[in-house]
Amino acid sequence: MIPQVFKEVIDLGDGREISIETGKLAKQAHGSVVVQSGKCMLLCTVVSNYKQSDVDFLPLTVDYREKFAAAGRYPGGFFKREARPSDGEVLTMRLVDRVLRPLFPKDYHAETQVMIQLMSHDDEVMPEAMAGLAASAAIQLSDFPFECAISEARVGRVNGEFVINPTRAQLEESDLEMMIGASADSVMMVEGEMDEISEEEMADAIKFAHEAIKVQIAAQLRLAEAFGKKETREYETAEVNEDLQKRIHDLAYDKCYAIAKKGTSKAERSNAFAEVKEEVKASFTEEEMEEFGHLVGGYYSKAEKEAVRELTLSEGLRLDGRKTDEIRPIWCEIDYLPSTHGSSIFTRGETQALATVTLGTSRDANKIDMPSHEGEENFYLHYNFPPFCTGEARPLRGTSRREVGHGNLAQRGLKGMIPVDCPYTVRIVSEVLESNGSSSMATVCAGTMALMDAGVQMTRPVSGIAMGLISDGDRYAVLSDILGDEDHLGDMDFKVTGTSEGITACQMDIKIKGLSYEILVNALKQAREGRLHILGKITDTIAAPAESVKEHAPTMVTRRVPNEFIGALIGPGGKVIQEMQKETDTTIVINEDPVTEEGIVEILGVGSEGINAVLAKIDSLLFKPTVGNVYKVKVIKMLDFGAVVEYIDAPGNEVLLHVSELAWERTENVSDVVNMGDVFDVKYFGQDPRTRKEKVSRKAILPKPEGYVARPPRDSSRDSRGGRDNRGRDNRGRDNRRDDRRPREDKKED
Repeated sequence: MIPQVFKEVIDLGDGREISIETGKLAKQAHGSVVVQSGKCMLLCTVVSNYKQSDVDFLPLTVDYREKFAAAGRYPGGFFKREARPSDGEVLTMRLVDRVLRPLFPKDYHAETQVMIQLMSHDDEVMPEAMAGLAASAAIQLSDFPFECAISEARVGRVNGEFVINPTRAQLEESDLEMMIGASADSVMMVEGEMDEISEEEMADAIKFAHEAIKVQIAAQLRLAEAFGKKETREYETAEVNEDLQKRIHDLAYDKCYAIAKKGTSKAERSNAFAEVKEEVKASFTEEEMEEFGHLVGGYYSKAEKEAVRELTLSEGLRLDGRKTDEIRPIWCEIDYLPSTHGSSIFTRGETQALATVTLGTSRDANKIDMPSHEGEENFYLHYNFPPFCTGEARPLRGTSRREVGHGNLAQRGLKGMIPVDCPYTVRIVSEVLESNGSSSMATVCAGTMALMDAGVQMTRPVSGIAMGLISDGDRYAVLSDILGDEDHLGDMDFKVTGTSEGITACQMDIKIKGLSYEILVNALKQAREGRLHILGKITDTIAAPAESVKEHAPTMVTRRVPNEFIGALIGPGGKVIQEMQKETDTTIVINEDPVTEEGIVEILGVGSEGINAVLAKIDSLLFKPTVGNVYKVKVIKMLDFGAVVEYIDAPGNEVLLHVSELAWERTENVSDVVNMGDVFDVKYFGQDPRTRKEKVSRKAILPKPEGYVARPPRDSSRDSRGGRDNRGRDNRGRDNRRDDRRPREDKKED
């Protein structure tokens, strides 16, 4: 018997709908929903243990997976089973996690899992846009202590009109793509890329998405009400001791304020704060520490945070002594690594990134193989954050989700400035060597310089900056180029990349409710000033892209070849192209233009000699002589009835020069006129109608000998050659002879 199903429908306003359903699947989970749009279906389940974990944080796992069966496909590779998550799945996990995590109570430490699966795929629906909606809807059906319902939506702009959850085809025409996560009254998360838009346009897109999110939240609440809203579970809450908190505040606040005001370095500041913390602990007796020592650390951190925030709000000063809009000292360098195709160092304060650029062919493109999307990236960026960059020793366990997310943000910030006609596949690798502040934005700056150093003709250079916000409700301060500590203690941190013309990418995490759009736009404008300052430092180091690639870097040349010649270029079993690559020390890749069906030949090689040799081979294949023109040829083979000659301008193109076309005089031996290796001119006559072969002539461009008399043309009449017509089938008498023949047996009898 099918259980009772509860369902709510969300109208997207353009004929599309999203439905949220519960009651049919995964009923043992603490909350489960199926979210559907078109044929796309997501199953989300949430479970949280009833026992608190022995940790001082929320062990929340958000997992998003796309099942290949959902698209009627098999997983690629040897093992036909989904394995580690793809980068696309990891990015979706991060988008959902960043909105959910702040809404759990700070003292809720139970192991919690949010699992979202793509169960059915629709080519017209991008499933990750509904993942946040699915997660929040499932939590609303549970008994978790969760502050309020949220949702996420993607917004695009096509022909000047905003679109919610656009299709992939619509995104191709859109000048922005943003994911917004929000509650009914507050925007909490923004991430996206843009085509150099203004701060006001970005704010308008956020507003538009927020209105759609409010509709999705209302549907969740209706579904929970119909299903039966559960009582919020009880859990072991954190112990509160207001007297102890005040005592620690009085002991530490002024000292922390004074340390923060000194404007010292990260190491000096950390040591000073640690000394104050030890002094606070030393002020308690052993009995007191035994009784509530577990609370001291948390209350001290709170007092330190309050002191630092107040310093900024009241005096406009920051931990390292800067003003709110001041950027840390910057130094840059290009061409640092001698063997790479492009390299740069970008150092801002105590944050440093070393970027390298590698140029390749379409064969080096990054393959994307997900159930919801297949394709290639001809520009991609990888970001590495080793433990030593923060002075730590940590286990190395492969690429982290954080590295995937930060690298993707930097990639989105830069990729719009890579020209469409860039012939290369471009890979940037950013090695973060120091970190105290935004290393992803340092990656953008280092990446820009490395690209220009490599000779990639960027449309415009890109810079990035990380911003912060501190607010107590009445006062607020926007912080440019935030430190790592300011990221932790602030109410909003947002990263913005852009050119001199506008924003290319952003990532925001907003921690306070009801942030006004006025403050948001002001913060974005201050970010623009910081971006332009940093951009000036970049262009002081390298003003424009190098005119050409480095001597040791490969040059890329592309040629279009008609489809009928591709087979000859490749050769049987790839023999011709393989030998050509070996002889010329080049890499040759052939792709088909899906529109014209022409072959696009990519030739990658260091130096011009090998590339020119390949181009000559292609020109040879494409060579078509014109009737009436004279061409220089070389004898490559001697025959009894003529000489095989090769066009000098098209090696490999051969034609027979018949003995009768060598000279006006009668030629008995070919070697009497020409020999192997001789070079001379011939005239091209096109296809001989009698032999149906191409005809060239040497004698046609030679003067006729004095007194030369041409032989009379051959009479082609059959009658003049002895009545050939009488030898036709009807007159041969074969039928009569056949009738006279006797069977073999009769002959034997005779």
